[in-house]
Amino acid sequence: MYNADLWKDYELLDTGNGEKLERWGGYVLRRPDPQVIWPIANESGLWKTADGHYHRSSSGGGEWEFRTKMPDRWSISYGELKFHIKPTSFKHTGLFPEQAVNWTWMMDKIRKAGRPIRVLNLFAYTGGATVAAAAAGAEVCHVDAAKGMVQWAKENAELSGLSTAPVRYITDDVFKFVQREQRRGSKYDAIIMDPPSYGRGPNGETWKLEQNLYPFLEFCTTILTENPLFVLVNSYTTGLSPTVLHNMLHMTVGRKHTGSIHCGEIGIPISASGLTLPCGILGRWEGK
Repeated sequence: MYNADLWKDYELLDTGNGEKLERWGGYVLRRPDPQVIWPIANESGLWKTADGHYHRSSSGGGEWEFRTKMPDRWSISYGELKFHIKPTSFKHTGLFPEQAVNWTWMMDKIRKAGRPIRVLNLFAYTGGATVAAAAAGAEVCHVDAAKGMVQWAKENAELSGLSTAPVRYITDDVFKFVQREQRRGSKYDAIIMDPPSYGRGPNGETWKLEQNLYPFLEFCTTILTENPLFVLVNSYTTGLSPTVLHNMLHMTVGRKHTGSIHCGEIGIPISASGLTLPCGILGRWEGK
């Protein structure tokens, strides 16, 4: 288990009854989480007075109930990195705090590389990994199909003092973008991807992880440099195990380059119980 346990501005306070109670800077939010299949030990205190509570609808989706007046968005820090937080209509806040374990890891890898590093961040969302890689000194290409998420990523970079960092922001279908990069002969020292279980590109392209992840990962090896630094794959798809991810990395990147593979669950410590909430899996191929 890779635990995101270095946060100061974020805290997973408690969990139970299909929900989690979180502190995001100065605000407490109560949100659904399908992994939480145990009861709440004591539904009092902040459980009852959370600033925001996301209620699921029986017909799908849901909505926020705000008990206190809150700003439209606010910011939190993770070390030198800063991010805008905003409760969205689909329960998310624009940041997955468990990914901090990857930010710390990649920043260390980039800083110790001893050479210029070009990073490609695919399915890049609001740019947590983009900000981390840029802060460590890498040149980054950020690609996501959602225009609003790409704009959010730009704002996160600016918030972190990286408005002049060498980052390209691309709104496009990631598969088409990688194909174009391969035709152009573009190469990257590191590739990060956080593919959804299912998604649609800006022109109606469909993505199904079970069908598309392996061939996509295999194709991505064609745009790696001769001496790649790392390939990082994150997944929140139910049923995809760390062993399956290990096998895919071994059969793609591992067949072309010498390195090591490390896979496992990502988690966040729960303050009230001392337990860990699992939050998906990661797979890391690291060059020698």
